[in-house]
Formats: sequence, C-alpha cells, structure tokens
Amino acid sequence: MIEVEGVSKSYGRVLAVDRVSFAIREGEIVGFLGPNGAGKSTLLKLISTWLEPDSGRIRVAGHDTRDEPLAVRRALGYLAEHNALYEGMRVRGYLEFTGRVRGLFGAHLAERIAWVNERCALEAVLARRIHECSKGYRQRIGVAAALLHDPRVILLDEPTHGLDPLQVVAFRDFVRSLAPGRAILFSSHILSEVLTISERALVIQRGRLILDEGVGSLQRRAADRGTSVEELILDHVRGNAGEAAAPAAEAGAR
Repeated sequence: MIEVEGVSKSYGRVLAVDRVSFAIREGEIVGFLGPNGAGKSTLLKLISTWLEPDSGRIRVAGHDTRDEPLAVRRALGYLAEHNALYEGMRVRGYLEFTGRVRGLFGAHLAERIAWVNERCALEAVLARRIHECSKGYRQRIGVAAALLHDPRVILLDEPTHGLDPLQVVAFRDFVRSLAPGRAILFSSHILSEVLTISERALVIQRGRLILDEGVGSLQRRAADRGTSVEELILDHVRGNAGEAAAPAAEAGAR
C-alpha cells in the first residue's frame, strides 16, 4: 500500500533523502527510526504529497504521488510532527470542519465523529476550544482528525509526543487495532516504542535507509549476540555513520 522506489530529495545542497526504497503491505505496522535530522519527516512529507521527490517514485494505495496527489490524499491519514490545529475552534467544530473538507456530511460525518471521539477519548473536551486543551489532548485531536475519513494508509510522525505513560499504552493498543485492512508507518525517536508496536523497523541515517528488518528477526539476532535489540540497532547507526557521511558530503559539493 506504500511503495517507495529509489527516492531522493535535496534542500539546496543538503541531501535529505538518498535513494530510499521500501514497501509496506496492507495489515503492516512499520516503525521508522533515526536520529534528529536523519530524513524521517522529509520522507513522510514526500509520501503525503506535501513535497515532491527530486527522483524516484512513490505510490500510496496504488496512486502515484506525482500523477495523482489528490487520490493519495484521499487514501491517507497524516499526523505531522508539529500538530497544526485551529486554536480558536471548539474541538467538535474542528472535527466537523475537517470532516466536511474530507467530503463527509450528514449521518456519515456524525458517525465518524462519534467513532474518533470514542477511540481517541475526546468526550471531556469536545465543547472546549482547542487552545484550552492540554498537550496530550491536542495530540489526540490531531490523531482523530487524521483518522476521521477512515484512511487505508496512516502516517504518524511522533504520535505519542505529549502523552502521559498511561495514554501511551492505550495509544499502542489503539494503533494495533487499526492495522487490519490498513498500512501504518509511524516515526519515533523512542526505540522501545517502535519495538513494542511494530512488526518491522526501518532505520534511516543521514538520508539513507540502513536497516529494514522484522522485529522478530532483530530480537533473534540480538539474542544470538547476547545483547539487546536497542543496542543492535544503535550498532547499525554507529557503523553506518561514516558511510552515510560521504554521499551527503558529495551532495553538498555538487
């Protein structure tokens, strides 16, 4: 449902994404890891059609992001890292507005708002203005808006940021419940979170994909080495730091 083939993206002389390829099938939950500035958010923006790749190809639910950006957006739910909300709107009004933008009206819109209200536990704040809500609630409002139109593909960029520990556990269960019939890619700085929720981990380092492996396989390799999965992944990051630096430096020289 998500196909990324040889995708690169530069900001001027800075090569942010370098020939990245991977695919995510229906029913998969895939975690996306990497240090700050590794290219995670750029890649999510490329998949969401916010940005266009300089080279390579991306398809979402069978639609090419260059040729059919509107079809991609209809199939996609995206929670960006910086969750932009209309601060002065009441939560229910914001969800109604978002739903209408997504083509939902009448009974169908009411049904979908009831669903996200229940699943994201928003009942206590539906009548509040968004600026009156806590950081945790604001994050949940953003998730609700991303899921309102029942998308087949879901992109989550740091989705548990601002949630307390109990909310994080509930959110993990919620994400797992969404997996059937959907493809989910979520970005996080927290290794343990990715390993708990996802079936597969992608690791990006300075714009290059350095690891694409199932969590079960990682756990077996870590056990064979007598180490933790976290340390195994960090070894990959450390080991590829030099390799990743060379293409980035070459890109900057061009």
